[in-house]
Amino acid sequence: MDKDNKPLLLTGHHGEISAMTFGKLSGPVLLCSASPDYIIVWDIELCHRRTQEGKVAAGTVIGTLLGEVVHLSFCFSDEQVAACSGSTLYILSSKRHEVIFTFTNHLGPLTSAEFCPWNKNILVTTSEDRTFKVLDLKTEAVCYQSFVLSGSPLLSVFFLEENRHLITGSTDGQLWCFSITDDHKCHLVSKMDLQKMEKRHLQHQGTVSDPAGFSEQLAEDKVDTSKPVLKMATCSSLIDTNNEHKKDNSWLCIGSSDGLYVVELATSELLTAFYFKDYPILSISMAGSWSISPGWNDSMVFLVSSMFTPCVALLELRLCVLRSTLACGEGFSVFPSSPPVFESPLSAEFKRKESEHPKKKGGVKEQPLVFHSKVKSSGYTSAPRSAMFSPKTNIQKNPSSKKAHKNTGLLLRDYPADSAAPTISHTHLSIANKPIHCLQYSGDGKQILCGLGDSSVLLYKSSLTGNPTVYTGHDKAVGSVSWSLNRQWWLSASEDQSLRIWTHGSTEPAIIMDNSMFSKPIRSAQFYYLDKFLLLASGPSLYLYLYNVDITRDDIKRYQQRSVVKLAKCITSTSATDITALSAINDFFSYIVLACGSNRSIQVFDMNKGCVAAAIPDAHSRSIHCITQNKGSMFSTQAPDSYNLFLTSAVTDGVKMWDLRSLRCVRRYENHLNRCHPCSAAISPCGRFIASGSEDNCAYVYDIRSSSYLHKLQKHSDTVLSVGFNPATPQLLTGTMDGKLRLFQSSSAARLSCDTSAVHSVPH
Repeated sequence: MDKDNKPLLLTGHHGEISAMTFGKLSGPVLLCSASPDYIIVWDIELCHRRTQEGKVAAGTVIGTLLGEVVHLSFCFSDEQVAACSGSTLYILSSKRHEVIFTFTNHLGPLTSAEFCPWNKNILVTTSEDRTFKVLDLKTEAVCYQSFVLSGSPLLSVFFLEENRHLITGSTDGQLWCFSITDDHKCHLVSKMDLQKMEKRHLQHQGTVSDPAGFSEQLAEDKVDTSKPVLKMATCSSLIDTNNEHKKDNSWLCIGSSDGLYVVELATSELLTAFYFKDYPILSISMAGSWSISPGWNDSMVFLVSSMFTPCVALLELRLCVLRSTLACGEGFSVFPSSPPVFESPLSAEFKRKESEHPKKKGGVKEQPLVFHSKVKSSGYTSAPRSAMFSPKTNIQKNPSSKKAHKNTGLLLRDYPADSAAPTISHTHLSIANKPIHCLQYSGDGKQILCGLGDSSVLLYKSSLTGNPTVYTGHDKAVGSVSWSLNRQWWLSASEDQSLRIWTHGSTEPAIIMDNSMFSKPIRSAQFYYLDKFLLLASGPSLYLYLYNVDITRDDIKRYQQRSVVKLAKCITSTSATDITALSAINDFFSYIVLACGSNRSIQVFDMNKGCVAAAIPDAHSRSIHCITQNKGSMFSTQAPDSYNLFLTSAVTDGVKMWDLRSLRCVRRYENHLNRCHPCSAAISPCGRFIASGSEDNCAYVYDIRSSSYLHKLQKHSDTVLSVGFNPATPQLLTGTMDGKLRLFQSSSAARLSCDTSAVHSVPH
């Protein structure tokens, strides 16, 4: 823009101009203006030429006496103009005086109307009746009508072409993001509130040191009770094509009455805010309207008009400066960068016991006369043989020996990296009338552990066929189960403040850690550091135990436990808050342990140093009940950085994905329903999908790169509490509140299963 050029004066209206908008195309540049008498389209270049020739600039009148127009918008080909006047929508031709279509289906005055960028026949309108409607201009019908979203009128609407989402904002600062399907139906993806996001932003930035001061500041700003969403625009058109800034595509600029807000859509978090009160040079205390456009050199340009004074300001936001401001320091990684330090808790070992009997002097004595453990009988006591040796001549060779059958299971097949999500219901099993609080596959994907609300643990084959092995001994509900890496033993932790380690071939536990060792229930427990330690959380403490499983028993002292445990380290969480969830990687050496506190925080423990290395305060609005890391499996390989991702779940706050390297939330998933029960979440072995339980008797499968769900797995009879992916094949197992298991397969796995069944049914 050249400041030396004189402004172009366009005359033709006889009343106050209430709305204006530029066309979408770069040439010719069109401007549409509206007043109660006329709606005029101006060709800016043509008007410039006429002015230079000394003539009066003239436009094309496309509408007459349509009332007070509050909003105008061009379609993406600049052939049509949408005008909102009262409760009527007019679709006008931009080239001549013609009303193409009239729509009067809203119950209140219209506030905005925008054309869909990927479908020229779709238009969305918002109204003071607090709803929006999706219109098909070709059939002149309503494709979708929203429910009443808020107690305040809707003001604006914006399309995200990349994700095929639409966002609408209200006068009280609330935003709703919807996905639009091919049949033009809308599904809610996320909901945001500018005031709540601003409060969290101030807390995370540390602008208020104490809660009392924060309350005082909120009381001072109480006059600004509403933050109307006047205008929205995305930064995606400004981002470089390299992968460095690709993440910024989800930034959304929101123009409100008190300033500019930059929101990250993937996480529903406020990145930064610019308030008019902080820039008195603008002479704008409250904005009346915004116009947002991409600028040059990675910037955004904003034209803001004052509501009470005849003042207009032109602002520029440098995105590169904003990125450098938001850039955080070096975070953490699940992979260790150095060996354990001196006196690290991870270096703890059992002390070897010296022999209790003193060594005897002299030569070797009391040695056995034979060197075998078994000696063949001489045959004096056996009956004499009546028949001598006779060879077997009618032996039939079995083409598939037992050894061959045994070895075929040892061949590992890679987890299909391009497989579809498991959505086809394959097996349904009712195991109890109690909730299934937790479930976990073994590392080879062949067995499943289920912790039930009736204090028992069930061990199933992964196919859910046959009778399960039942393990009992707890007095209350089992809240945590975990397999060892070698799959020789597993543990269960219960609300009765006890932990038990079980082994194959015995229904009696090899190790019992009873309630005398812990003062509060064990919220989470697992094997850690390649099965070297037991890791568990009870109350505000994180316990690290050495253990040795010895399954031999003395028949006389049958109930004497020969297995031993030894406390290696006990770490107390910050501010002594109870730990509600725990996660660590056992498949490879890792120093990082993640724990969630009852104060809604996430704490990063460095077990190499035995301390709390970092904390994320107010990670959710409620206490986190589930945390799970992207651990992959022995059958799949992911990029190393992918293992730094982890999920957290909290009641009423959905699922969040975090990056350990930056300790920031990178995406949010909240399509599922979770209002009171601790529904869990899981990441697929390929790292492409996320599954979550839900209280609407469904399980939800998300693409890890998108906040909207891919599949909604129905046919459950109650709330889905537990979910788990098979590490070896694309399968998903769900457990419900009423004690039912349901196994889902991918389409490719289902076809493979059918083919295998057909092969086995062929007669030999």
